[in-house]
Amino acid sequence: MKKRSIYIIILALFIGSVFGGVIGNLFALVLPESVVKDFFLTSITFDLGGFANNDLGVLIIDLKTLVFKLGLSMNFNFTSVVGIVVAYYILRYLR
Repeated sequence: MKKRSIYIIILALFIGSVFGGVIGNLFALVLPESVVKDFFLTSITFDLGGFANNDLGVLIIDLKTLVFKLGLSMNFNFTSVVGIVVAYYILRYLR
C-alpha cells in the first residue's frame, strides 16, 4: 500500500476548508436572520498576533535596521469544519 504525501493531505484539507467556508457564506446570503444563520456565521479566529499579545494580528520582529511583519489568520466556522471532514473522508475513500 502506497502512502500519501503529507503535502497532498494538507492541500486537500485546505481546499475542503475553503469550499466549506464558501458554502457557509452562501448559506449566510440565503438564510434569514435567525439562530441558524448565527450558527453558520460564528467563527473562531486563530492568528499569529495572539501568540505575541499583539492586537493587530501581526507578529512583528524589529531588528532596528529591518522590521519583519508576519501575518497569518485562519477563520474556522461550522461549514469549514464540515468541509475538512468531507475532504478527509474523500482522501480515505480514494486510497
